[in-house]
Amino acid sequence: MGKDRGCSQTNNNMAKQSGIFQVEGTLGNVTFVKTQDGYLVKTKSAVSKARRASDPAFQRTRENNSEFGRAGKAGQVLRTAVRNLSKTAKDNRLASRLTKEMMKVLKADATSIRGMRNVVDGEAEMLEGFEFNIKAQLSSTLFAKYESTINRVTGMLDVTIPSFVPINDLVVPDGSTHFSIVSGGASVDFEAQTFEEITSASAIVPIDATPTALQTLSNALTAASTHPLFLLLGIQFFQQVNGINYPLKNGAYNALQIVEVSGV
Repeated sequence: MGKDRGCSQTNNNMAKQSGIFQVEGTLGNVTFVKTQDGYLVKTKSAVSKARRASDPAFQRTRENNSEFGRAGKAGQVLRTAVRNLSKTAKDNRLASRLTKEMMKVLKADATSIRGMRNVVDGEAEMLEGFEFNIKAQLSSTLFAKYESTINRVTGMLDVTIPSFVPINDLVVPDGSTHFSIVSGGASVDFEAQTFEEITSASAIVPIDATPTALQTLSNALTAASTHPLFLLLGIQFFQQVNGINYPLKNGAYNALQIVEVSGV
């Protein structure tokens, strides 16, 4: 006999399938879905969409949904703005993690009423230290000191990395032979959902005991921007074979972090 088929409850409207037969689709008021956490079972709400949209009893729900949607859109435009860097340094929960942090930024808005709070009037600086790849965080990959500066007047976003010894100051994934330090700057208009971005990178150098040269990675954006500015720093790893540098594991071990933010 096989294992008993059934569900383990996770919350009021969702449960996790625990049987040997994993099902997707809808049966009556029950929907079976495949997620990153396995196969889940969801029940349809007994409350109609029209009632949720107008009933005073659901006012707080509407406010929460409005702000959550606003945070999700803000996270999406930021992810798009830095896609050239994050496409090789991200985990599969980046979108949800960034939306969660954007909610914190939005809730720091001390001027707008509940339901209308937004990222622009919040505290974008709360995103400093955000890691795009939770499986390879910059804070646990690069131990060399660095300095980051944002000059809103000139539009220059710089990262300076003093000389360091790669074999001592990097946590190196198996199989990597070379690395490059990357940086990027972005000016993001969250209201219009537009952005300006630029990236820079060091040369690809061996991971050995040879000290690196002092490096400054500069990212020039439009001067005197009136939008939040984001400065990113990351590391990309490579494996050199017959003189050709191949990205390691499609970037699974690359790190990328927002190291400085200048809000409005």
